Amino acid sequence: MLSEKVKNKYPWVQLAHAPTPLERMNNLSKDYSTGQRDVNLWIKRDDCTGLAMGGNKARQLEFYLGDALDQQADTILTTGAIQSNHVRMTVAAAHKLGMYCEVQLEERVSDRPSAYYQSGNPFLVSMLGAKVHKYPVGEDEEGADRALYQRAEELNQQGRHAYVIPLAPNHAPLGALGYVLVAEELLQQLGQQSLDAVVIASGSGSTHSGLLVGLRALGCNANVYGICVRRNAELQKARMFKRCQEVAQMIGQPDLITESDIIVTDAVLSPGYGRLNDATTEAIYKAGRREGILLDPTYSGKAMAGLFHLLDKKDLNLQGNIVFLHTGGAPGAFGYPELSSLNLEHSSE
Repeated sequence: MLSEKVKNKYPWVQLAHAPTPLERMNNLSKDYSTGQRDVNLWIKRDDCTGLAMGGNKARQLEFYLGDALDQQADTILTTGAIQSNHVRMTVAAAHKLGMYCEVQLEERVSDRPSAYYQSGNPFLVSMLGAKVHKYPVGEDEEGADRALYQRAEELNQQGRHAYVIPLAPNHAPLGALGYVLVAEELLQQLGQQSLDAVVIASGSGSTHSGLLVGLRALGCNANVYGICVRRNAELQKARMFKRCQEVAQMIGQPDLITESDIIVTDAVLSPGYGRLNDATTEAIYKAGRREGILLDPTYSGKAMAGLFHLLDKKDLNLQGNIVFLHTGGAPGAFGYPELSSLNLEHSSE
């Protein structure tokens, strides 16, 4: 099995509750099915991975923390946005494994109300007891990583053995291996049913690349649609192709992915990372009111908005079994109090 080969090659520690549920979204499937199109919308519930309110980062951390333990590290450092799900779950994972943790929060989204800085993920990070550093630049991945490595050196001089989980794409994407494993899990759950498409948030690229590489390695040619949540489609496509090539190399299949495998859209990205727009707000309301599913404005909400955009496109006959990968992030919604200011149309539904 592909998953066993990967775990035998790379150090791994179990952090996620797996397999996560695969559920059919009956109401949304009915909404988007017509006489000419039969749509079966499924949701892969990686918001249910269990670690500190769940999310996709648990799968990625299984390989980063496995590598850290293999190197006998006792301290974990990482970086992310103020409302970073990755930061929240890294702190929880480190503490679960008896390790000290320091995190760095980047100022990626400006002019937000106080709730953005005090509730949701930053509240949980504080409650979990991590030492927090601030990094004032929001679009400087390499600079953010340099600050982490400088802090790691300081800690090492104090007698600790620090391990950095980096952000920039010039490091081996160990976390992506978690979603190589998910590809196998997903296909097993579908059984004899075909997989026609997957829709996923595409940011750092680890989840997107891992799942795409895993599916192709298992002989599945379903389109994987990446919904841009941080950078435009041109930049994201180049990043994803490079990331996928790296992941494919890591599992011993270097020629597995071609540029045509990389499908991304930035149709619902504007006005940018971590900022609401009408499509995302509507997707958050619709998922909650039609299926009881909680989404966040930065990742899963925008990805769901991207799914609805793809389904609405007249020139794209998207049908069959379509899986939406829920990457979690519901705590981040508490940083957006405007979501509770419902207009009359929504409050009367």
